[in-house]
Amino acid sequence: VQLQASGGGLVQAGSSLRLSCVASGRTFSSYAMGWFRQSPGKEREFVGAISWSGTSTYYTPSVKGRFTISRDNAKNTVYLQMNNLKPEDTAVYYCAAGPWQMTIGWGARNQFNNWGQGTQVTVSS
Repeated sequence: VQLQASGGGLVQAGSSLRLSCVASGRTFSSYAMGWFRQSPGKEREFVGAISWSGTSTYYTPSVKGRFTISRDNAKNTVYLQMNNLKPEDTAVYYCAAGPWQMTIGWGARNQFNNWGQGTQVTVSS
């Protein structure tokens, strides 16, 4: 599956953005999907994930309550709605696909094996 993330930009703290990740190729609903981010000089961070059906989600504590992951399998798209953005959310955001069988949780972060190009999110204070 090929993945393409979009929707990033420059916003002020407290603003919202919605990232999209469109998949092409094999059946999108066969994959669990995840979002990751990476800031300069930092390791890649697992933001969260959603099951193939959309019924199960996980969020890393730093974004829980502010970010929401959803998917529309009919549109081959997964979304990351980001509210109340903070300067520390500044990063390149990546979507990733993994096997549909994975258990959605912290342990899922190492199971994603198909990555898209990232989209830059910059939050100014």
